Amino acid sequence: MTSITPTRIGRRDPSRIVLDWADGSSTTYTAAELRRLCTCAHCVHELTGKALLDPASVPDDLIQNDLRLVGSYAIAVQFADGHSTGIYPFAFLRKNDPAQA
Repeated sequence: MTSITPTRIGRRDPSRIVLDWADGSSTTYTAAELRRLCTCAHCVHELTGKALLDPASVPDDLIQNDLRLVGSYAIAVQFADGHSTGIYPFAFLRKNDPAQA
């Protein structure tokens, strides 16, 4: 499981979040990419799994205002559009690495 444990989470640039992993690799997300991946109940219907968030409604230049750890397994991000209910588990962030898409 060490490959899904970040050793550093960088957010100096408010438009990007960089996760450095224990295995030496790194993942970079733009704030917009993370916002579009949100799986909270506001963004994905809890019963049907249908996307409620229109990805086109998220501007490419979206920034994040804050980031906090959720236990030892995830991060939560406060976006400039006011959205803050999503939780992004480290395994989810590793699996959805935009560079691997």
